[in-house]
Amino acid sequence: MTAIILLFLLGIVFLVFEVFMPSSVLGFLGGAAMLWACVLAFLNYGARGGGLATVAGLAILGFALYAEFGLLPKTRIGKRFFLHDSIGATSQPPLAETAAVVGKFCEAATTLAPSGYVMIEGRRYDAFSQSGHVAKGTTLKVVAVDNFRLTVTIP
Repeated sequence: MTAIILLFLLGIVFLVFEVFMPSSVLGFLGGAAMLWACVLAFLNYGARGGGLATVAGLAILGFALYAEFGLLPKTRIGKRFFLHDSIGATSQPPLAETAAVVGKFCEAATTLAPSGYVMIEGRRYDAFSQSGHVAKGTTLKVVAVDNFRLTVTIP
């Protein structure tokens, strides 16, 4: 009985320290200690004792998760641990609307072999040439818009 209680207490201590350390190792160790306590309870006290230990372990785990994600973020100290700001930027500029560029003529800003850049109305776009190798300065026509690039061809 003492080993089971000590393992549960050790699991709780690990779960508390896991909140303050940026790693999941202590949480894993705390869960493992509580799981081992449940196994010992099943071995020593049968199904009734093991079931009681399992219910107790799940209740402790549920309370720990509620305290970490429900109560702690609302406290003054907890606000330091959680990120409250977000970044609204994107890694890529938005590609042109399909209807706005398909059918338009553009100029090859770089050599397309078969990928490169084209200019449409002063804006630079990543493009793929269906015609193969295209020299810089060649007039092209936009025929489609892919996920991240325009598909162009020699008119």
